Amino acid sequence: MTKHRFERMHHGEVILDMCFSCHGIWFDEFESVQITPGGIVELFKALHDHHDDQRTPLRDPLKCPRCNEKLLHGLDVAKHGGKFNYHRCLQKHGRFTTFAQFMIEKGFVRQLNPAEIDELSAKVGIIRCMGCGAPVDIRCDHACGHCRAPITILDPTAVEQALSRYQHAEVRRTTRDVEQIGDAIVMREREKSRLKRKQELEKAGIIDAVDLLSAGAEFVWTLIKR
Repeated sequence: MTKHRFERMHHGEVILDMCFSCHGIWFDEFESVQITPGGIVELFKALHDHHDDQRTPLRDPLKCPRCNEKLLHGLDVAKHGGKFNYHRCLQKHGRFTTFAQFMIEKGFVRQLNPAEIDELSAKVGIIRCMGCGAPVDIRCDHACGHCRAPITILDPTAVEQALSRYQHAEVRRTTRDVEQIGDAIVMREREKSRLKRKQELEKAGIIDAVDLLSAGAEFVWTLIKR
């Protein structure tokens, strides 16, 4: 595997171990949800650039690169509703997923419904699993017999929608809201002023008073926003 760097939510970067030969990605704990929307787009581009690379079969059994223990197969549901497969370390070191399953997780690939599978099976008998590359006879199986990945297709519409969704999310994430920043500054200064004023009043023996400084700061910010 080789290391690839992607921007992390809030700060820093996520360093992923990727193998373009077996089409696999190793995520340390929670890394798959820590990548920024822009980072997901960059990762998709990297996967697409190596889409035609020669594929080697996955090792059986798969083992954790940290502790060398056998990985446990898992199944999860993505936010958009699709199901994806992965293999996780019981010691919580991370998880291994294939490129295809990652694209399902992030909404780039959609699963075929039974009617579509029946229609495809009438034209094509055996296909290759997008998850592990194993042959799947869709005339009798609706999922891969090796990794249990459901039959999926790279739908251009799904790809376009997913890319648009992540690109818009990245724009929102990186565009600063001036009004929110100003409101946050006012709130912070008001709280600091309130605490300071309270201490001064307590020393002077006064129980209640109007916080003129913070009220003035809020008034000025209201004028600026107009």
